[in-house]
Amino acid sequence: MNSDDRLRQRASRLLSQVATRSDRLINEGLAQADARKWHYAVLASLQDFGPASQAALSKRTGIYRSDMVGVLNELAQRQLVERAPDPDDQRRNVITISTAGRRQLRRLDRVLDVLHDELLAPLDPTERDQLVRLLTRLLDHHDSPGS
Repeated sequence: MNSDDRLRQRASRLLSQVATRSDRLINEGLAQADARKWHYAVLASLQDFGPASQAALSKRTGIYRSDMVGVLNELAQRQLVERAPDPDDQRRNVITISTAGRRQLRRLDRVLDVLHDELLAPLDPTERDQLVRLLTRLLDHHDSPGS
């Protein structure tokens, strides 16, 4: 193996480089839609899994609790989420996606579809599905207890 090939044969390096390019593409594309990737993550989580506390949203999305407050403030200011006291614990709020939030999520889904088409352009649909399955398997393995 010559030294020029060595870096391109390391999956960790390739994943890192693709992730960097993906982040840049997604962040720039969402910025043009006046959104951020954390906005999408919270809205998608609320739509897919239902209302949640800040702590549960933090766990679901991987957004640090300290950052979650700012994200929720931005979303609430735009009326994309609603906060209400938790009936079981008045010290907590339950966050719910609003009607405007559902509309915004559909809009962001369309934006992300275009961006993902750009990111995955060299892959055919079967390869795209396979890539997602493989990445999901890797992530699930490394997120499982004991790994």
